[in-house]
Amino acid sequence: MEATWAPILLLPLILTLVWAWKMLNSLWFTPKRLERLLREQGLHGNPYTLIVGDSKEFVNIKKQALSKPMNLFDHDLGPRVDSHTQHSLNKHGKNSFIWFGSIPRVTLAEPDLIKDVLNKIYDFGKPDLNPLVMLLVPGLVKLEGEKWSRHRKIINPAFNLEKLKEMILLFIKCCDDMISKWEGMMSINESSEMDLWPFLQNLTSDVISRAAFGSSYEEGRRIFQLLKEENEVAMKILFKVYIPGWRFVPTSIHRRIKQIDRDIKASLMDMINKREKALQTGEVTRNNLLDILLESNHKEIQDHGNNKNIGMNIEDVIEECKQFYFAGQETTSILLVWTMILLSMYPNWQARAREEVLQVFGNRKPDFDGLNHLKIVTMILYEVLRLYAPVTGLVRKVNKDVKIGNLSLPAGVQVFLPIVLVHHDHELWGNDAKEFKPERFSEGVVKATNGKVSFIPFGWGPRTCIGQNFALLEAKITLSMILQHFSFELSPTYTHAPTTMGFLKPKYGAQIILHKELGCPGLLGDGVGYLLVWKSFCWLRL
Repeated sequence: MEATWAPILLLPLILTLVWAWKMLNSLWFTPKRLERLLREQGLHGNPYTLIVGDSKEFVNIKKQALSKPMNLFDHDLGPRVDSHTQHSLNKHGKNSFIWFGSIPRVTLAEPDLIKDVLNKIYDFGKPDLNPLVMLLVPGLVKLEGEKWSRHRKIINPAFNLEKLKEMILLFIKCCDDMISKWEGMMSINESSEMDLWPFLQNLTSDVISRAAFGSSYEEGRRIFQLLKEENEVAMKILFKVYIPGWRFVPTSIHRRIKQIDRDIKASLMDMINKREKALQTGEVTRNNLLDILLESNHKEIQDHGNNKNIGMNIEDVIEECKQFYFAGQETTSILLVWTMILLSMYPNWQARAREEVLQVFGNRKPDFDGLNHLKIVTMILYEVLRLYAPVTGLVRKVNKDVKIGNLSLPAGVQVFLPIVLVHHDHELWGNDAKEFKPERFSEGVVKATNGKVSFIPFGWGPRTCIGQNFALLEAKITLSMILQHFSFELSPTYTHAPTTMGFLKPKYGAQIILHKELGCPGLLGDGVGYLLVWKSFCWLRL
């Protein structure tokens, strides 16, 4: 009898020992092996600390970096928003690594290495994140391999140039609404101080809601508010030490993020089902991203003999709808808010941009052909993206042993591409790298970078952000219309405190004083006459 029960009694002990070995291997032996391989190649970093890695140091450095705001004209963001990487580079040199928990993360800041990483998308994949945080990484952003390739092909038609041209009137309508609100807030002397940040967030939210969902944009706005809350909750989880299995503990924060995700999916599923029915009955207008996506998906399925495994299922479409927000809302609002702040700091560039806009459009609404002639505006937007890139860095996982440059990186390590630090590198951009100088882009990006992969605000290579053209088109239209109506300057209450919670944002908002421009469009019928009045007004104010 005892012999019969012995194997059964031993089973829990065996399973416990297997689990303990796996944990010990994962949390100690594997990290120490990877550390040895990296050090043998001349890479430097702190010794591995069980489970937490460099997390304690990271928290302390970040706390110190954010303890006070920056000086007003200081654009050296690295020590503030990427403080730990900056600290590591200063301490260990460019060939260094940090510990993200039990995973070593190698920092790569050389353009040739960045180019290789972003080109070799099958060798360098997306990192493993806390599954709760992965709720914030929708659609194309987290897909890899063949599935990513299929989805990219299906989504591309929604962001092609001809479709974007059709959305210009939509952009103008949303911007008109915002400008009308600002004009309504003007005092008797035609000026007003306000925090522009929430207005710009609402603008880009309104644009993407209308662009993505057409007549269902009110429902789209609600989804955006849920996504915004989900992002805030996920960031709280992200900056905590990851403990395997902890996500299953029903804490209040875990319950909330799961509930938000269920609400988002329910709303999107209802909207998608309505658009699917409209597509089948021929009622679809095809003037919004969701309709274009659904039509492209149906075509892809039909082209492969109605093989539904080729196209997207309802869950895939939901994920891509969430991606529309991240591709078309966050990036654009951040680009616009930093552009307004920097043009307030540098009124000479604001004046040059306004003069160009008035020369091209006068008192007319922007049009596609005219937008392509905005050289100074484009230079300014590029320089803002260089100094204040919306995403401060990219992380990739080494899927298999790979050689890159002089390094042989073992599977299991991560690489980090520090976008802000690369954009601010004196060796790549010159001694004025941390200064606002849009003229560096006067002959385009290739000339400004000397052909190097050193300007990557939207990524680079096959996985360049699909919403790049959407964001830049919306930014050009918005900035042009604001410049037609207003001049602006920083309020004395503005505090310069860039901070990153997923994206680079002004921590305390963007307090700016708007002034109604003399002879603004509508008061003069002649664009040239408007320009003369504006020039005289600027001269008097100087």
